[in-house]
Amino acid sequence: MKNLNLFVDLTRLKKPIGYMLLFWPCLWGLTLSYDFNQNIKLFLFYTFLFFAGSVLMRSAGCIVNDIVDRNFDKKVQRTKNRPIASGKISVKDALTFTIILCLLAFFVLINFNYLTIILALVSMPLAFTYPLMKRFTYWPQLFLGITFNYGLILGWTSIQENISFIPLIFYLGAIFWTLGYDTIYGYQDIKDDEIIGVKSTSIKFKNNPNNFLYICYSITSSSLIFIGIYMKFSYIYFIGLIVIAYHLFIYQIKNLNIKKPKICLKIFKSNNLIGLLIFLNILIGKIL
Repeated sequence: MKNLNLFVDLTRLKKPIGYMLLFWPCLWGLTLSYDFNQNIKLFLFYTFLFFAGSVLMRSAGCIVNDIVDRNFDKKVQRTKNRPIASGKISVKDALTFTIILCLLAFFVLINFNYLTIILALVSMPLAFTYPLMKRFTYWPQLFLGITFNYGLILGWTSIQENISFIPLIFYLGAIFWTLGYDTIYGYQDIKDDEIIGVKSTSIKFKNNPNNFLYICYSITSSSLIFIGIYMKFSYIYFIGLIVIAYHLFIYQIKNLNIKKPKICLKIFKSNNLIGLLIFLNILIGKIL
């Protein structure tokens, strides 16, 4: 039981926000590409596969992140008790867990078409180099956005078996969504990060985060508007966009207080709702 609890802590399974933020873009791409005039059994099956893959790869990513950041984590109040940083799990055992999780994810992946499999394998270096970025650039959140939203492309290719400008524009908007919410997330650790020399967009834009967030979420919103116009979705889709925009620009940006970590965490977690709303909006647009 103790080992199980350590594994759960190591992979953050008790914190679903991580794998849900990885899952939503997959589901967006799948929903946008699917023909709902056909039997939805394939859609439901692929939804399950993408969810399982998101949980597995997010768990593996957390372990790699903790291995790479173990010396930093010891110096940060929020992370000092993580299993690897605290010495409760060895790096060797953590690597073993990572390999097992990646193998399980591969068994999920081989259920898709060849293009999706190849694109997923090509993205693997992105998933495991992100933790290094905070050492070299103030834009690690950008690399996270590129990595976390890659599933949107995979969701599209799993059905269409091609890449067009539609998912690419959507992907760009999703990247800036992540760039925004993870900048907010980073303000929880900004004091410790500055002391130990870790870089982030949270630090880079600490004097005026709102303007940066407005830019990020404006690009996200623009991509959603483009998708709706190009796909000729009904007016209901655009009404839904108003709700999404309200949450991004009013709830998140207006309520942000970078000096209060609990507020930052609450706003960050609220992006799970954004993921759900965008999915429902696309689904309504496709069906109605």
